[in-house]
Amino acid sequence: MPVSPVFCLILTPTVLLPVPVTLGAGAFYLAPHTMRRPRKPYLLFLGDVDLKSDAKTAFGLRDWCRSDVMGEWSLPAATVSLDLPRHSPSQAAALGAGSIVVGVAAVGGVLPAHWLPELEAALDAGMDVVSGLHSRLTSFPTLVQAAQRGGGRLHDVRHSDQVFAAGTGRKRSGQRVLTVGTDCALGKKYTALALTRALMARGVLATFRATGQTGIMIAGAGVAVDAVIADFIAGAAEALSPDNAAHHWDVIEGQGALFHPAYAGVTLGLVHGSQPDALVLCHDPSRDTIEGYPDCPIPDLEHAIDRYLEAARLTNRRVRCVGVSINSSSLTDAQWQAYAASVGLKLGLPVVDPMRGGVDALAEALLAQ
Repeated sequence: MPVSPVFCLILTPTVLLPVPVTLGAGAFYLAPHTMRRPRKPYLLFLGDVDLKSDAKTAFGLRDWCRSDVMGEWSLPAATVSLDLPRHSPSQAAALGAGSIVVGVAAVGGVLPAHWLPELEAALDAGMDVVSGLHSRLTSFPTLVQAAQRGGGRLHDVRHSDQVFAAGTGRKRSGQRVLTVGTDCALGKKYTALALTRALMARGVLATFRATGQTGIMIAGAGVAVDAVIADFIAGAAEALSPDNAAHHWDVIEGQGALFHPAYAGVTLGLVHGSQPDALVLCHDPSRDTIEGYPDCPIPDLEHAIDRYLEAARLTNRRVRCVGVSINSSSLTDAQWQAYAASVGLKLGLPVVDPMRGGVDALAEALLAQ
């Protein structure tokens, strides 16, 4: 799929002095920030990852910012590849790479200590290091020292000193669609990006709103809602998608899943604060259980839609589900066609795959009111 240049930035905040801002009924402090760009092109680091879903940051950048990506690098134990040219940090620097990007977003978001030598090598070669993990790069003394030696910068994309209010539930102008899922890492971001592009191609005013580290890297702005204190997730979602023109669509990237034993809380706060007018359910038919949680079955799609609509009605009683987005990478063409037809007939909704035919049917359903 060709990628619009609107989705080809990686930015990280530099915090300035806080100023009071009023939102709804309360005042809170919001730290304004300028955005500091890591240098391009990027070398994507996969560590020793063995699950494609854990490498979603690397795949996202490859698929949506390919012109900014030079290649990949990984440790010998890694079993996942992006099918890009392989360069060590020193080789990549010699070829002109500006940054090495940690392309892994594993459970817990911890940066393993045995990855540090590769990142230090990149810094010693003069490159920046970019990470979206919960572990702050600046918390590792050896990385700080290597950055000082080589002149590179450390970019912690997931973290910001921005402070949010609690959610208000106030009705906001403009329109919003939120991608939700039956599990994590199965296409919510890809669907939101593709849907934004499809709306823009129709002349519709639309903005992709990133809510995770990879989306922020792609779009250049957003809020990593899983790094926000739980009481303020809904408020962060409100701030991310403020009042807008009546016919403008905010396309909000979903996070987690209501059915996930670890991350359902993040999902619920995002659903309430996004105040969506429409939902798109994302699903991977190859999964029977939540990935990494074999005792937690994936719900029936109809049941999943009902639960999301029930949750979303707290802040928008008119919310509707406009379609289903499938990660069909495990299916043959024939299997995908049969599956899409079956699900579409059962649910009475359009069924798409953003990487296999696009999301035009979702855009049409969204605009058919």
